[in-house]
Amino acid sequence: MARGTRKTAVLKLGGVGALAALLFAGGLQLASAGENNRPATTAAAQTVNCPTVRDKLPAVPAAASAQVERELANLDQEIARQNERLARQAVRPEGGPAFIDNAILGPLRSKRVAVLDRIEIAFNRIGAQRPNLDALAACSLNAPGVPSAVNGGAGQNGAGQNGNGNAGGQNGNGQNGNGQNGNAGGQNGNAGGAARTVNCPRVVLPAVPAAAAGQVQAELATLDKQIAEADARLARLAVRPEGGPAFIDNAILGPLRSKRVAALDRIEIAFNRVGAQRPNLDGFATCGLN
Repeated sequence: MARGTRKTAVLKLGGVGALAALLFAGGLQLASAGENNRPATTAAAQTVNCPTVRDKLPAVPAAASAQVERELANLDQEIARQNERLARQAVRPEGGPAFIDNAILGPLRSKRVAVLDRIEIAFNRIGAQRPNLDALAACSLNAPGVPSAVNGGAGQNGAGQNGNGNAGGQNGNGQNGNGQNGNAGGQNGNAGGAARTVNCPRVVLPAVPAAAAGQVQAELATLDKQIAEADARLARLAVRPEGGPAFIDNAILGPLRSKRVAALDRIEIAFNRVGAQRPNLDGFATCGLN
């Protein structure tokens, strides 16, 4: 097929969790985007719709910044985890009508309550006024294909750990383009003392066959979850350093690459299994640091 007419499918992550980023954060949308003004087709799961927190915080005192960044990373990690579950639910439904409320949204709210409480305590512990973040705990669902909003790393302007494109009418500029975390950092002067984040290449795919779309989407959600987990570990490392100079390479970036290799291989197999040409995604496995 001629280069000029080739369709591409990209992971659309637009404007929040993330996530500024993954999302934006954590939001997943598989799109076969037609070039030359041809229409695009989508096959997408629902994503969680959680209020962003970074942009609701008062100015974060320097002494509390590392702890707050760690907890914001935990919020994004949980969004990515639940979006992965929703992607798999779209492929293999389980439970009755209340399954998502009881097994995903309810537990997610409880986890967010705990994280938000730790953010409040981080302010209070150093003598700053404790913010009231209770209203930011509950999440709902986005329509299929609408990305989750995430908080992203401080200093990231706009979106996207792994994302590409504009979703839900929101535009973000992120680590690798436009994507996941539409409400990321640098807001309210909160960039000081922030942890580093991983910088992974966005995954660009050829047109995804309909028979493979569910599996591919689930694996893209897995990639976002891996990024969120690595970012959460880097945030913890900023609070409590460990290891020597090679610790991040050996304990975070190396294992992340191995996990991405496995997820990308499963995407390739999903194409091959339905008789489509197997793409070569090896170049998307290695991540660096922002």
